[in-house]
Amino acid sequence: MRPRMEAIEADIATLALDAIVNAANAPLRPGGGVDGAIRRAAGAELDAHLARFGGCPPGTAVITPGYRLPARHVIHTVAPIWNGAADEEAQKETFVSCYASVLKLADENAVATIAFPCIGTGVYGWPTDLAAELACDAVASHLKSGGAQTRIVFCCFAAADRERYAELIAAL
Repeated sequence: MRPRMEAIEADIATLALDAIVNAANAPLRPGGGVDGAIRRAAGAELDAHLARFGGCPPGTAVITPGYRLPARHVIHTVAPIWNGAADEEAQKETFVSCYASVLKLADENAVATIAFPCIGTGVYGWPTDLAAELACDAVASHLKSGGAQTRIVFCCFAAADRERYAELIAAL
């Protein structure tokens, strides 16, 4: 049987899963990085659909069709911007809420297979080790509590990130 959690190095916009996760910005406007790659691959319909929401506060998520992507859905979430030690616990709580919100929407929409990028580690400044640890713990907790997912992929852009997630998954 395939492990429920795994880490790969790939372009998330190429994955044919039930859903992929987009590291979006709060106004849900076009951005760079993961958001830009997903929007380019999905087409203008995704931009138009996201404009209807009016925004997505940090720690929450919204779901859209995948449009031209191989994934059926895109679940968009917004990480808090890392500002260091100031209010660190509140930042962590909001960060973990990104994963909980995404996985709640996944359960509500019969999403069995899903891929997460390295949320928050780009322009939002999250330390990669901390972000990976919080992400793996949040996903493992969801699965232990009965989450419906049969496959959760941490889709990393860089080999070092993939290795970091693979080590954390192996330790669970």
